[in-house]
Amino acid sequence: MAKFFKRLAAVVMTAAIAAAIIYLSMIPAAQKQLSGRQMMKNAAVPVTAAQARTTDVPIYLDGVGTAKARNMVTVRPQVDGRILSIDFKEGQEVKQGDVLAKIDPSTYQAQLDQAVAKKALDEAQLDNARKDLERYAQLGGNIIAQKTIDTQRALVDQLTAQIKVDDAAIANAKAFLSYTTIVSPITGRSGIRLVDEGNLVRASDAGIVVITELRPISVLFTLPQQQLGRINAALAKGPPRADALDAGGKAVLDTGTLQVVDNQVDQSTGTIRLKAEFANANLQLWPGQFVNVRLHIDTLQQVVVIPTPAVQRGPNGTFAYVVQSEDRVALRPLTVAYQTETEAVISQGITSADRVVTTGFSRLRDGATISLPENEPPPPAPGASPADRAAKMRAACADDMKRFCANVERSRSAIRACLEANAAQLSEACKSAAAEAVARGKRGRESSSTE
Repeated sequence: MAKFFKRLAAVVMTAAIAAAIIYLSMIPAAQKQLSGRQMMKNAAVPVTAAQARTTDVPIYLDGVGTAKARNMVTVRPQVDGRILSIDFKEGQEVKQGDVLAKIDPSTYQAQLDQAVAKKALDEAQLDNARKDLERYAQLGGNIIAQKTIDTQRALVDQLTAQIKVDDAAIANAKAFLSYTTIVSPITGRSGIRLVDEGNLVRASDAGIVVITELRPISVLFTLPQQQLGRINAALAKGPPRADALDAGGKAVLDTGTLQVVDNQVDQSTGTIRLKAEFANANLQLWPGQFVNVRLHIDTLQQVVVIPTPAVQRGPNGTFAYVVQSEDRVALRPLTVAYQTETEAVISQGITSADRVVTTGFSRLRDGATISLPENEPPPPAPGASPADRAAKMRAACADDMKRFCANVERSRSAIRACLEANAAQLSEACKSAAAEAVARGKRGRESSSTE
């Protein structure tokens, strides 16, 4: 029994020594890990920031549409005959009245000549009948029977009516003869010709060519029916501007105006059809082409705008991290009035004097220390924005610009050079505004070099 207790005590002693060794070896690692976490917690978080600004923001509605020719005509022959010539080139721009093709006119010219000759014959008979009527009338009813006089008068009336029939036949023959020269009914672009020279064509044939009007051109597109009220409100102020965009929705192909809002909603899709018209001066739009349409319905005047990536969302709503003067950030709740892919309009929570964080949110928290890139531009000096200062300087120097720079190219560099050349003769208001602008620019450069 004593031997058993000795072995048990040895085992317990060995286990205690092993536990102590493991504990002592884990303390430095735990302290190191805790220290690392504390250092990461206290380290500055690298972020980038952007300055909020006050500007006008246009509001657009985006839709998808199809370009459609405003007028498109399939030119068909109106008479039968052989094609003598094709007087256009495929893809050619033609004007209304331009000759497109000619059909052999021989048969129709003969019909016209026949109608003209028939009228001449009837006119001769009418002239003779009138003379006989005059002679019968002079002799009177005692020598010539009244029935003979009435019959002659009826013959004159009959031949007079026949002349009108001949005039109609001549007009009809002239019309058929004119149809042998096929002209363009509209101004537009010719397509691929449907018949070749020398072929026999009939009035029932498919046609000779299709003429499509490309300038201007229409675009039919759809928008959700929920936007109908805003569209009608914008249309009441005047035709809203419409932009036709490329497939990526970035480049503007052409700019036009909204012309028509359809008079009913498509119940199967819940959308309303609209038609906009574009000048299409550079032929960027083509009939049948799918295009993105951006409809301008309103403009928000002088609102606070920040980059869209700065807007974050959490359990309590939207917020942004605002850069503080001591290189710290503060979590600021905000209200978004309007948002696009690139910028967000803030109605409450942010002012134009604030800078907001745009990247590096994973380790950010309220009150965290941050570090900004060294080449980031400094925040603007307090006071008016650069746009306001530029407007103030333009107003102060307006009279001087009209006086000395009326014939100078309307560019910023040219105007500046003109004002500098006439610096001695400028008004005191213009000199003061220019000196203030130079001073602000110098302070901005000094602040940038100091940072």
